[in-house]
Amino acid sequence: MIMTKTNSKRILRGGFVASTKDDWRRNHQLYILAAPFVVFFSLFTLLPILMAVVLSFTNYNMLEFPAWQGIENYIKMFFDDDVFQMALLNTLKIAVITGPLSYIFCFIMAWLINELSPKLRSFVTLVFYAPALTGNIYFIWQYIFSGDQYGFLNNFLMQNGFVLEPIQWLTDSRYMLTVIMIVQLWASLGISFLSFIAGLQSVDVSMYEAAAIDGIRNRWQEMWYITLPSMKPQLLFGAIMQISGSFSVGDISSSLVGFPSKGYAAHTIVLHITDYGTIRYEMGYACALTVVLFLMMLLFKSVVSRILAKVGE
Repeated sequence: MIMTKTNSKRILRGGFVASTKDDWRRNHQLYILAAPFVVFFSLFTLLPILMAVVLSFTNYNMLEFPAWQGIENYIKMFFDDDVFQMALLNTLKIAVITGPLSYIFCFIMAWLINELSPKLRSFVTLVFYAPALTGNIYFIWQYIFSGDQYGFLNNFLMQNGFVLEPIQWLTDSRYMLTVIMIVQLWASLGISFLSFIAGLQSVDVSMYEAAAIDGIRNRWQEMWYITLPSMKPQLLFGAIMQISGSFSVGDISSSLVGFPSKGYAAHTIVLHITDYGTIRYEMGYACALTVVLFLMMLLFKSVVSRILAKVGE
């Protein structure tokens, strides 16, 4: 019997409809429970991202209807905006330095703390996670890096003869970005820490016994061949959180060195977006900056995902 193309399409379509109905009967409760999240995610996350992409190709001042202008915002960004180039360089420095350092340090501390007794582990976990709970208490760091002789760091350096006069940590462009990186490292310690603790707790202990029989003899081999592969979801989650945190530095800089900072020495892309979006009301250009920052995060996330995929090989 010869089956025509039209009949085959109808059969395929009918099979698809039937399978969809069967899937709905089996999992309709799950779909109903997931529906509120899907709706809110679409309205408040996916839709704003799509709108930002569209508005990035327009001239929009929030008073008039957006006027289409193609890629002019992106040409201006990369060829005419010197401040953006400084912000891009500063953002990359912060992300490349603080992101990996914080990620590795969080994992090492989680690994060490996981070896403690349950009660002591709970207490140390709370202490180590404290930076993520404290919020914007940057006045402590303003005291530490105060530019007079009463600042904690200046007082220590002068008392021990390292310097003869106070260093202007928060107003000298030579030190601003370093200070921002130090504070960002402190603030980002708790972001991935809890996920690493949870991942270490979920590793099946019997796997270590089986690995010892197979020839694994030390803790480093256990970590590479068993621990890390078993907690890849937590590792990826921690990497995503670190990437988003290191690329979105803005409040730290504006709180410590002002907005804008002297000579734009600590200017970041987030602050540049704030400048054009909430002060100049050039929303089209601000959306273009946002799209570029989003693509940078996606690029770094894909690189990290490929690296983590090779863990344990």
